[in-house]
Amino acid sequence: EVQLVESGGDLVQPGGSLKLSCEVSEFKISTSDMSWVRQAPGKEFEKVSSINRAGSMIYYVDSVKGRFTISRDNAKNTLYLEMNSLKTEDTGVYYCTTGWMPVAGGHKVGYWGQGTQVTVSS
Repeated sequence: EVQLVESGGDLVQPGGSLKLSCEVSEFKISTSDMSWVRQAPGKEFEKVSSINRAGSMIYYVDSVKGRFTISRDNAKNTLYLEMNSLKTEDTGVYYCTTGWMPVAGGHKVGYWGQGTQVTVSS
């Protein structure tokens, strides 16, 4: 059974930093583009960042550019999201997913983890 397990979410003050990890089992991430998606309370899924298989193509939503960094370690089968200068609007559940387009018509596509809560508040 394919499993994606996120970790690293926490309560942090505005301006703080967190690093999320996603450990994947029974699926080689080297064969897939990977993404981070978040969902704020009462809002739809929002793709935050994606990285292609080779790590040579990266996407960030405009609101996180310059603050977040996605990376992957194919040898460890793990995806990361480093988040700096966090803002209250970054609050939400962060999901690790397979694929470059993990949301279609509001629905999940591909494999998803259970999510990790990130709360940015003073």
